[in-house]
Amino acid sequence: MALNVNENTHPVPEEVADDILDQIARSLRDINRYPDREFTELREAFAGYLGGGLVRDQIWAANGSNEVLQHLLMAFAGPGRTAMGFAPTYSMYPLLTRATGARWIDGVREAGYGLSPESAAAQVADADPDVVFLCAPNNPTGTPLPLDVVEAVADAAHGIVIVDEAYVEFAPRESPSAITLLEGRERLVVSRTMSKAFAFAGARVGYLAADPAVIDALRLVRLPYHLGALTQAAALAALRHAPTMLGMVDEIVAQRDRISATLEALGYVAHPSWANFVLFGGVDDPTATWRALYDRGVLIRDIGIPHHLRVTAGTEAETTAFLEALASIDSQS
Repeated sequence: MALNVNENTHPVPEEVADDILDQIARSLRDINRYPDREFTELREAFAGYLGGGLVRDQIWAANGSNEVLQHLLMAFAGPGRTAMGFAPTYSMYPLLTRATGARWIDGVREAGYGLSPESAAAQVADADPDVVFLCAPNNPTGTPLPLDVVEAVADAAHGIVIVDEAYVEFAPRESPSAITLLEGRERLVVSRTMSKAFAFAGARVGYLAADPAVIDALRLVRLPYHLGALTQAAALAALRHAPTMLGMVDEIVAQRDRISATLEALGYVAHPSWANFVLFGGVDDPTATWRALYDRGVLIRDIGIPHHLRVTAGTEAETTAFLEALASIDSQS
């Protein structure tokens, strides 16, 4: 049972899968032709999904959010430039940065893995990076990121500020997205993915919203026809069923909160999470605990933070299996 890479472990609902298959089948009739290199219909669909008055000229998409981030770094980073994030954060940020020839700068988080507007802005002003990554909520910690931090960093930065909202659908419904801050901020970018809330990890679809000038810059670095016709077709069909797909989110959030409560009852420290996973501390020997869970058929993630492990919130049955396996380890220690 894999609870280590923050997938949505719920299968795509049958009626949605059927519509996706129908859309792909129609697309196959023209598979001998190159796809729409501007993926116009898909950009319009993403703009509609995000709302806030966005239009297709403010939308970009690629094969997963990693490629979206790669495009941004190819356009705005590169040799002689720098990118910055606040550790611990998503491990691909420094890897993608260095792959473009740019230098990575680690910022520092506060106790509990949070960021204050004052600290974040001061660090950005001091480092003066060309690109800033803000993960909201943060991976691997699940920590929420208030919008006042985004505003402070955007005001302090001279370069591009990327707010990575890969897990934002798992945040409380009343919490505002950084999408609401885009107007009047030409250097602010908000990145999203269909992998998590839409259970589309295997389809590889990521997207972003930004000023049209940013979108024009990304056209210069993408490969021709980078987004295939079948990928576009599958994403369009899934977006038509957004309410159904997002219905799984409430179930996952319930299991996430159940995990946190039970971990606390078992004596661990469950860090607050607005994502589909829980980082928990108080683990005496993470390697031994990871191995013991693995031996019981449960795979979670050792992310390298001392005395911590991370587990994805899955189905009710998967959550039960993880918690029972962990409790059995504790009872034997």
